[in-house]
Amino acid sequence: MKFLKPSDLITNIDGSVFHLHLKPGQIARDIILVGDPERVELVSSCFSDVELKVSNREFVTHTGTYNGKRISVISTGIGTDNIDIVVNELDALVNIDLEKRIEKKEKKSLNLVRIGTSGSLQEHIKVGSFLLSSKAIGFDGLLNYYSGSEKISNLEFENALISQLPWNDRLATPYVVDASENLISKLSGPETIKGITISAPGFYGPQGRTLRLDPSMKLLNEAITRFSFEKNIITNFEMESSAIYGLGKLLGHEAATVCTIIANRVTEDYISDYKPVIKKLVAYVLDKLTR
Repeated sequence: MKFLKPSDLITNIDGSVFHLHLKPGQIARDIILVGDPERVELVSSCFSDVELKVSNREFVTHTGTYNGKRISVISTGIGTDNIDIVVNELDALVNIDLEKRIEKKEKKSLNLVRIGTSGSLQEHIKVGSFLLSSKAIGFDGLLNYYSGSEKISNLEFENALISQLPWNDRLATPYVVDASENLISKLSGPETIKGITISAPGFYGPQGRTLRLDPSMKLLNEAITRFSFEKNIITNFEMESSAIYGLGKLLGHEAATVCTIIANRVTEDYISDYKPVIKKLVAYVLDKLTR
């Protein structure tokens, strides 16, 4: 067994993992990931009991019980760089002996379900919809830093993206990863629309927004909306799913994302008060996960 160097596997004085400040046994197998730390309280307020509350920086964790099933909710903050921290440290909690600094022989698989907000790139996907991401496209480049990424990616889809979009050679190569079929099946219902989601490495220029700076590819969003590959279209933008899907698959975990559409980039519709819709989505996901 390979010994994991202290500078690679960093732990705190109390034995917790470096950023999340969690110890083995403090997380459930079913984990809801949210971006906003305040959204953790919204989710855990639905629990019948809360056994644990831990926070450090933007990473807030509550573990408790819903419908008789143990479940955790963790805030990741915004962006795939934060997801890199969260998914790796969650995996370390269940698949690495933190004291001996070696991998465990028997591996555990976590169910990682992201709940978030998103912007639609198709006119027919209205604000207020629940979008279940069957695939995630990473414009962030994170997965390309990991060995084996090409084995879990859809290379034909990636080539179609490069050929159909006005892609700038200075940007990272996009990657495409499937969601967990088990979680997609569990979370599907009449309330959800299945789609393919882009995770952008920023909110403004990377998603085609203009304030004082112009995007380098002004027609990128229009090309994304028109994109088609094997009858698949791209449905929405957000900022985390590609890393959750990619790292989850590489590490042997199940992953899926359900987002509330709060803006339509084609029709320019927007929900200014989307919290009631998020509450409905939280209840929906909790019920589906614990059936």
